[in-house]
Amino acid sequence: MSANMFWLLWSATLDTLFMVAVSALIGVAIGAPLGIFLATSRKGELFAAPILNRILGAIVNALRSTPFIILVVAIIPFTRLLTGTSIGTTAAIVPLTVATFPFVARLIESSIREVDPGLIEAARAMGASPLQIVLKVLVPEARPSITLGLTLTVVSLIGYSAMVGAVGGGGLGDLGIRYGYQRFMPEMMLAVVVVLIVLVQAVQSTGDKLARHFDKRSRSN
Repeated sequence: MSANMFWLLWSATLDTLFMVAVSALIGVAIGAPLGIFLATSRKGELFAAPILNRILGAIVNALRSTPFIILVVAIIPFTRLLTGTSIGTTAAIVPLTVATFPFVARLIESSIREVDPGLIEAARAMGASPLQIVLKVLVPEARPSITLGLTLTVVSLIGYSAMVGAVGGGGLGDLGIRYGYQRFMPEMMLAVVVVLIVLVQAVQSTGDKLARHFDKRSRSN
């Protein structure tokens, strides 16, 4: 691989990391509170609001069920409104974020619901407020599962970031399509695939280690 191709690959990798990092941060910032609310707002729960729970749940399900490539195209006007363009790395962050936060919300909801209800009742008996129960009981107890869920989210985002390259999103996907496919350069396509595999493996390994660190059972053995 020539020096020029190497620098193209390096630049595309940085673009991908930028897209994934920013969309993951924004997606978690929106999805985490939403997921906690969905897990604690059914009838008789800490923040009981069953009607709002059903409405938000329907919105989350609708976004999650929309294929990503269709979502990218469908929200082009919204992307242009926010960024002034529908192509490029910055514009790609919008659909990536919209695809991420419903996924995060459902993962965190599932993790919170796995916590032993007896712990909630014990906290209530000791006079803890709903917010204290969430912050001091539910989230700490669910932290290993949440960590694995967020790891899966980032891994999925890496795949989505490559897919968004098909519509001018930049990054490794765009590089693979423009050089590997359109210019018939299989070595570039292979390099893009290898980098994506390395990124996924690094994220998965880090997430697994963090989950084991947060797991009380593994630390007690």
